[in-house]
Amino acid sequence: MSMGRYGVKTKLSPEQVIEKAKAYFGEKGTGLTIVDEGACCISFEGGGGFVEITVTQEDDITDVDLTTREWMFDVQQFMGVIGSKIR
Repeated sequence: MSMGRYGVKTKLSPEQVIEKAKAYFGEKGTGLTIVDEGACCISFEGGGGFVEITVTQEDDITDVDLTTREWMFDVQQFMGVIGSKIR
């Protein structure tokens, strides 16, 4: 099982990141199921893996941490949608 952890910074608000994550990874996107959702985080499962996204905001920059198993390609594509890679 391959796992990955990624981080990205974006000018989007935490709420916007969560909404974009739902659109990208949810039913109408990659088809994953939302298993947990809050103001700072959202988790998806499906296809033998998972995607967990945590957001924190400082000034006008939002830090997005992404952890995944089996969805590395999609996570990297999503990072390109919302910002630029930092690690």
